[in-house]
Amino acid sequence: MNKIKKLVIGSMLLLSSFFVMSPQSEAAGNTHRVQPGETYWKIANKYGMPTAYLKRANNAMTNQVFIGQNLRIPNYQVSEADKDLIAHIVHAEAKGEPYAGKVAVATVILNRVASPDFPDTVKSVIYQKVNGHYAFTPVQDGSFNQEPDAASRRAVNEALAFRGQGNGSLFFYNPKTSVSDWIFSRQVTVTIGKHRFAK
Repeated sequence: MNKIKKLVIGSMLLLSSFFVMSPQSEAAGNTHRVQPGETYWKIANKYGMPTAYLKRANNAMTNQVFIGQNLRIPNYQVSEADKDLIAHIVHAEAKGEPYAGKVAVATVILNRVASPDFPDTVKSVIYQKVNGHYAFTPVQDGSFNQEPDAASRRAVNEALAFRGQGNGSLFFYNPKTSVSDWIFSRQVTVTIGKHRFAK
């Protein structure tokens, strides 16, 4: 009888510790405690997801967050490998350009993935061939393989946080070096540094 009692008590202690510990360990990986000075934008940027997506996951009706508030950080479909690919193309295409231009290049990649007129994965957008040529010159000439700098990686997260709120740019080009008449026919959305962005 004593053995059964010990077994039951031991099982209850084990189960109670499981139920007490599980939510904490799960919450630690999936929540973010709001710190002074943080906003939905800054938190979404940190985790590399659209601000609207973060707000929707937390049923937020306003842009206001409160210090100490725990926000649910949802899983987001852009993998670390995809972020790395985008950072490589940003670094190769926008080296020497203003930071806003780096964010805009990353946004073009994301917009293409979302567009029905382009492939539907980051990898297939970056490695897409059109008329036997890669869509992005750095993939063709190998400069895409250079290690991206920290600003290029930050720009990817910012583009993800900004996703769905831009001008819908699907293309970018340097008007001084571009030889395509077709690209000049596209509607310009913004000019940043040496690049024109268009849709």
